[in-house]
Amino acid sequence: MPYRLTEEQQLIIETVKRIRKEKIAPLVEELDRRAEFPWEVHKILLENGFIGLSLPQEYGGGGLGLPTYCVVTEELSNFCYSVTFWLNDLPIEPTITAGTREQKEKYLTKFVRGDLIASIAITEPEAGSDVANIATCAVPDGDGYIINGTKRFISLADDAGIINLLVKTDPSKGTKGMSFFIVEAGTPGFSIGKIEKKMGINPLHACELTFEDCYVPRSNLLGKEGQGFSIAMTCLDPGRAIVGSQGVGIAQGALDYAIDYAKQRIQFGKPIAEFQGLQFMMADMATEIEASRQLVHRAACAIDENEKDRAKLAAMAKYFATDTCMRVTTDAVQILGGYGYMKDYPLERMMREAKFLQIYEGTNQIQRIVVARSLLS
Repeated sequence: MPYRLTEEQQLIIETVKRIRKEKIAPLVEELDRRAEFPWEVHKILLENGFIGLSLPQEYGGGGLGLPTYCVVTEELSNFCYSVTFWLNDLPIEPTITAGTREQKEKYLTKFVRGDLIASIAITEPEAGSDVANIATCAVPDGDGYIINGTKRFISLADDAGIINLLVKTDPSKGTKGMSFFIVEAGTPGFSIGKIEKKMGINPLHACELTFEDCYVPRSNLLGKEGQGFSIAMTCLDPGRAIVGSQGVGIAQGALDYAIDYAKQRIQFGKPIAEFQGLQFMMADMATEIEASRQLVHRAACAIDENEKDRAKLAAMAKYFATDTCMRVTTDAVQILGGYGYMKDYPLERMMREAKFLQIYEGTNQIQRIVVARSLLS
């Protein structure tokens, strides 16, 4: 297992670190308050070649492996999770995994150029963790399909040019009767409903999608009918490793901030960093972060190599790193005391972001089920 960064990775990280500190960090608090799509951040990432890092080079992408992608994501997450979602290739992953050459040329090249935002729609009002229970259906009609149903909590949908949509094409076949479609923004019968009011990650909107007799051509089918569930499961593994790297990044940023504060905050005549109780707390935080980082790296390598245990390791990395992130951000707030709870300091925002990581891309309880089933199979 290569645990050291390669020279290429190190150069990329130094570039990312500089961009994060100089151009992105000053915008973060305003973006959280404004709660709008951060086009200025998207432009910064685009201008520096960080959109489509993992996409194939033949479509303009960076062609970098998942381990490098996760390292970049970790560094960008160091001060704010939200900005990494515009780095994230996950919403267009079904097109990468199952798209035809024509579909890839049409959509991936636009995505890399920054001309297209993508979204992936799986969750429904009655189907969150239970993906097999989705009710949105696509019925054949001439040279296409008619789609009816509702999706909920769909990220980026209101700014997306395409939705990678999971539906049922044959409800009698269970998970083998599910299919993915590309639905373009503005398609008649497709509309954006409620925009949820969330605890955090305010620039990233969570939307309700409604499909009422929405017609899509057969050419928008990804893969074949009945392959939707397997496509979704294939896309989840890299997504979970990426979420793990986001957790590591936020946790590291929270610890760094808490340490700097503890060195400066004077109580009882000395910096609070000199109190052993806080030193032990920071030691545990640092140890758990490093363990999370190594597990994410192990999972990313396993996914890149398509190892047998890729799904188990991806699930481990996702839940361990994001649970660690929640504990670390909570403890970081505690180290700052009352100041940690105030919006004038970044830790309360980072703590809100950490909570989200435990929920999306499959709750951490679901991740434990994935691991347990793998162990017992």
